[in-house]
Amino acid sequence: MNPPSSKPEVGQRVEISGLDRWQVYQRLQELSIPCRCATNQPLIAQVDNVTAAIQLWSVVRRLTLGRRDLAFWLEGCWRRG
Repeated sequence: MNPPSSKPEVGQRVEISGLDRWQVYQRLQELSIPCRCATNQPLIAQVDNVTAAIQLWSVVRRLTLGRRDLAFWLEGCWRRG
């Protein structure tokens, strides 16, 4: 088995600005999702399966939505559950 590459060949380009980009990058690294992020460049994450796609969506959503929107979404989940 080949070790994961730090530079994915196929990836999803994620346009996120400034500090949020680096926070997303660090969280994806913690989740073992291969990604790269260079200065003044977009974040590129390797999304090979549904789980990685959902994790990427969740990380980006958490950092880009406001607290009020996240609280509203969470309340909706509790009502449906």
